[in-house]
Amino acid sequence: MTVVVVGAGPVGVTAALLLARRGLDVLVLDRHAGAHPLPRAVHLDDESLRVLQAAGVADAFAAVSRPMAGLRLLDGGGRTLAEFPRGAGEHGWPQGSMFSQPDLERVLREALAAEPRARLRGGVEVLHVEHPAGPVRLTVRDRVTGVEAQLVADAVLGCDGAHSTVRRQIGARMRDLGPGERWLVVDLVADAPLPVWAGVQQVCDAVRPATFMPVAGARYRAEFRLHDGEAVADLDLAGLLGRFGAAGCTVVRSAEYRYAAQVADRWRQGRVLLCGDAAHLTPPFIGQGLGLGLRDVHQLAWKLAAVLDGADEALLDTHQAERAPHARSLVRLAVLLGRLMTGGGERAALVRRAVLTGVRRVPRLAAFAASSRTPPLRPGPLVRRPRLAPSPVGGLLPQPPVDGPGRLDDVLGSGWAALTCGGPVPADWPGPVVRADGLGSPELVRWLRGRSVLVRPDRIVAAAVRR
Repeated sequence: MTVVVVGAGPVGVTAALLLARRGLDVLVLDRHAGAHPLPRAVHLDDESLRVLQAAGVADAFAAVSRPMAGLRLLDGGGRTLAEFPRGAGEHGWPQGSMFSQPDLERVLREALAAEPRARLRGGVEVLHVEHPAGPVRLTVRDRVTGVEAQLVADAVLGCDGAHSTVRRQIGARMRDLGPGERWLVVDLVADAPLPVWAGVQQVCDAVRPATFMPVAGARYRAEFRLHDGEAVADLDLAGLLGRFGAAGCTVVRSAEYRYAAQVADRWRQGRVLLCGDAAHLTPPFIGQGLGLGLRDVHQLAWKLAAVLDGADEALLDTHQAERAPHARSLVRLAVLLGRLMTGGGERAALVRRAVLTGVRRVPRLAAFAASSRTPPLRPGPLVRRPRLAPSPVGGLLPQPPVDGPGRLDDVLGSGWAALTCGGPVPADWPGPVVRADGLGSPELVRWLRGRSVLVRPDRIVAAAVRR
């Protein structure tokens, strides 16, 4: 069985690694000859690190990233409105990690080169995708020689970004969930560490909202919202950077971006499926752009492998049914927080200060704001979550430390598993039964609260029962 992944960015290469580790042959096609050399994504949360862990590259990623200290909200005068610290996450990794995307791409491509079931072809453009019942046929062109060729695959994943060819080929369209905004993104290198906070600083100023953050090593990033009709050349960039003490840094890249809030109306046609920016685009305010794409491929890889091994094709229907609502909720949250942090005038600034003061004084609200947890999946065929009672179903199983050389995910294996402290385990639950009270993890025992839970291959809790 062969899967073609279109797009060799972090989402596409991660998809290839996940599929290859499930015994499938994978060909990754990319229109560019090599990896993109400039930084783009800079943040991943601990849920996303579970995906890189499943792909076998989390430890290598940890070596080129650094934990994020948290988020600090500032007013236009640079005074702190609120601070939400980040620390050790419940998934065995830091709640937030900062990195330079070229470093992540190098880690992923090195792992791909070492994977015997996967290969990468750069400089290849996909022209056409035919998706009848059965194998998928692709027409591709070598961008150097101009030679066209036909390829046949058992499935195709469109991980080819915001201007996705695969999305266009299946007739899908992006639907707006909020207005777009123009921002200037500036990547910097400093000769010496800057005397700035180790977390992300968000300037909540309606006149000139801005973001500043240390990335990794000597790298930093600054972002400034552009006014309607304003040209980048009109900005006093040195003055804008000066408020963060970064005026003397070397500018590696300065580029205008138009942040969009969109989700595709169709994610699948037969065995052609969309993931990552091909399926959704989000403003950067909650740092979930790349994380959303990694969740897409983590939750799709085991389903696709099962279908290609003979499972009911209807299993692929759950891809959009599960991922699209999750993506929409996070994109809408990013739009809302962007408005709350940067919208309005003087009056809005006063309201913002009052609201943030209230949040800081209520421990539960402050803890929620600092959490890296994303919303649970909606109930469905693979998520047996009660609609009213509180339940862990639909969320990601935590990964506290366990006895032994591996992590909890290693103990559970690559398929379905039941986790229990001795309570009842329904006979129809697939996979092995793992006793949590034998793993040396009191945190896991406390989290179970006497329940038995069914864990999917992507570590989503599918069902739970009590004693």
